[in-house]
Amino acid sequence: MEITIAELQKLRESEDHIEFKEAKHNYPFAGGKHVDLKDRRRCVLGCIVAFANEKGGRSVLGMVDHMPHAVVGSDFAEKEVGELTDEIYERLGIRIEATELYEDGKRLLVLSVPSRPVGRLLRFEGVPLMRTGESLRAMSDAEIFRILSEQEPDFSAKICEGLTIEDLDKEAIAEMKTQYARKQENPLFQNYPDEQVLSDLDLLKDGKLNYAMRHLFCLGNPKPYGNISLRTISL
Repeated sequence: MEITIAELQKLRESEDHIEFKEAKHNYPFAGGKHVDLKDRRRCVLGCIVAFANEKGGRSVLGMVDHMPHAVVGSDFAEKEVGELTDEIYERLGIRIEATELYEDGKRLLVLSVPSRPVGRLLRFEGVPLMRTGESLRAMSDAEIFRILSEQEPDFSAKICEGLTIEDLDKEAIAEMKTQYARKQENPLFQNYPDEQVLSDLDLLKDGKLNYAMRHLFCLGNPKPYGNISLRTISL
């Protein structure tokens, strides 16, 4: 997406998924000559990995990091932008967008980073990175597990072919509407049509019911409504 220097100068690093670096000369692409791992991460690839792992962002080279982000200019990848994007794709498997902007003869390079693929972590030198303030750190085991778990299909959300409204336990649905109305402090919710309620709760889509409905509200289910249904529909 196209962006101007004036628009960039209004953005904040902590709020707008963006990072500003002066990077006037000799900014490292992949760790540079540093030995310490924390220092090696402060490079173009490290920043791209962290942004991608957090659903995307921008890295701006040639602007100071404090507002209003004065332009100082950068010669990073000058006349080699195509080669830069090719190398990043070769190493990380993602396509970034690189844009050069100019102010009073000073060059900026804006690297727009897309989100990582679903269920996949990006790594720099074997480490999955994320941003914390102005630093890059390794993800915790819990954070890694959360991302890898995205690959698991949500079976309950799949359409259950053949299941109709008539197959559902009306008393169970009425009880669900009562509890939801109480939680939302909206008594009128109990009077909404069943189809509207189920659609609002993502249990009915395009006139078809999903497997969550089969397990929670079908007639003949020994416990058609209970704690499990509350968790499933996020009351």
